[in-house]
Amino acid sequence: MRRRVSAAVIVSVVVALALAGLGTLVLSRAAARRSAEADLRRQAGVVADLAAALGTANQPDAEGNPRLSVTSLRRMSDAFDLHDIGAVIVGPEGRSRGELPAGVTLTPAEEETVRAGGLVSGESAGGRLYAATGRSVGPAVIVVGMTGTTRGLLSGPAGWFVISSALVVALAVGVGLWLGSRLARPVRDATAVTERIAAGDLDARLPDPFPGAGDETAVLARSINAMADALARSRGLEQQFLMSVSHDLRTPLTNIRGYAEAIADGATAPGDGARVISRESDRLERLVRDLLDLARLDARQFTLHPRPVDVGSVVADAAESHRAELAAAGLSLVVQADAGLTGTVDPDRLAQVVGNLVGNATRFAAGAVTVTASGEPAESAGDPSATTGHRSVVVQVINDGTPIDAADLPFVFERLYQGRRRPTRSESGSGLGLAIVRELVTAMGGTVGVHAPTDGGTAFWFRVPLTPVAPPSNL
Repeated sequence: MRRRVSAAVIVSVVVALALAGLGTLVLSRAAARRSAEADLRRQAGVVADLAAALGTANQPDAEGNPRLSVTSLRRMSDAFDLHDIGAVIVGPEGRSRGELPAGVTLTPAEEETVRAGGLVSGESAGGRLYAATGRSVGPAVIVVGMTGTTRGLLSGPAGWFVISSALVVALAVGVGLWLGSRLARPVRDATAVTERIAAGDLDARLPDPFPGAGDETAVLARSINAMADALARSRGLEQQFLMSVSHDLRTPLTNIRGYAEAIADGATAPGDGARVISRESDRLERLVRDLLDLARLDARQFTLHPRPVDVGSVVADAAESHRAELAAAGLSLVVQADAGLTGTVDPDRLAQVVGNLVGNATRFAAGAVTVTASGEPAESAGDPSATTGHRSVVVQVINDGTPIDAADLPFVFERLYQGRRRPTRSESGSGLGLAIVRELVTAMGGTVGVHAPTDGGTAFWFRVPLTPVAPPSNL
C-alpha cells in the first residue's frame, strides 16, 4: 500500500507538471513569436530608414540607382543583432539588384505592398521569422528584408521551468513516501491485531483514536476493537454456558444414578426412587429440548403452523400447566386473560413462549407469578383487524422478586447470558430460555422486552400480531 500511494502521488505530480509545462510552452511560444515579430517589424522600419538615408547620401550609379554596399548592411545587422539582413534596389525602369535573406520569398502582393512603403512579416520557409519594408530614394525603391528567431526569448523561462519542475518532483517524492507511510501504518497495525485475534488472542487491541476523530482509520480502529470485545464476550458466555450446561447435566444424572443404585441395593423404596428419577429425567429432557430448539432456530429449520384459536385460552393453559411446579416452590400463580381474544397464531409456539417466561419467573419470584394477556384494539375501521376487534395480543409475565440489575437488562434475551444476580431457586437455568423466547417472538412478527414495574419485581412482555379470524359464513 505504501508503494502504491507513493507512486500515485509522484505520478500525479509528474503528469500535472507535464500538462502545465506543455500548456505553458505552447502559450510562451505564441507570446514569444508575437513579441519577436513585433520587434522585427520595428527593426525593419528603422533599418529601411537608415538604408534610404545611406542611399541618398551616396552618389547614384550610372543608371541612377542609389548605392548600398554589403558592408553597410552587415554593420546594420551587427548593430541590431539580427540573424540575417538583405536589400533589393528596384530601379526606375523596374529592374532590381540585390537579394533578400535566404528563405524569404515575397509574394506578388507583398512585393507591391513593400514597394509602396508598407510593412509585411511572417514565417519564412526555413522556419524563421521575417519582416520586409521599402523606402523610396528618388525614382528608385530600396526594399529591406531581415529574419530573426524566438530562441533567446524561450531559453530563460524554459530553463527555470525545468529547474522548478525537478524541485517539485523531488518534493513530491518526499511527500509521497511520507504520506504512503502514514496511511499504511494504521493498516499494518490493524492487520497485525486482526491476525492476533484470528490466532486466538482476544486481548489484542488497537490504540484508541482521539475522541471525536472520525476519519476512516479511526472508524476502522473502533470497529476492530468492538469486534474484539464482542468476540471476547462471546467466548466468556460460551465458557459460562458450557459450565452451566455441564452442571445442569451432571446434577440430574448424578441423582438418577444414585437413586438407581439405591433401588438396586434396596436402600430406598422403589416408588420414591422412581419419582426422583422421573423428575430428574424431565429436567434433562427440558435442557435437551432447549438445545435442540435453539439449534433449529439458528438454522431456520422450524416452521410456524398458525390456525384460528382462542389466544386467551392458549396463554392461560400454558401458564396453568406450571401451577403445580410453582406450588411445590411455595409460589402462587395469577392468570388474567381477556375474554374473546381470538386470532390466527401458532398455538404451540405461543404456548412455548409463555412456558419459558413462566419457568424463568419461577426461578426469581419471591411469592407470586402473574400472567396477563390483553388485546390491542384496531386503530381504525379500515384496519383488517377490525373483524376481531384486536390487531395484536400483549402478554406479560411478572414476578415479585428482586428486580433485575439495570446492567443486565440490555442482555437478558441474549443466549447463554447469566445475570449478575443468581436465582434463589436451587435449579439454575442454562441461559437458553429467554433467547428462545426472543427468536420465536421475532419469527411470529412480534417484539419482546423487559422492564421493572413501579411496585417492584420484573415484568417480561411480548407483543404478537393477530391475523383476523374470518367471520362465519351464513351459507
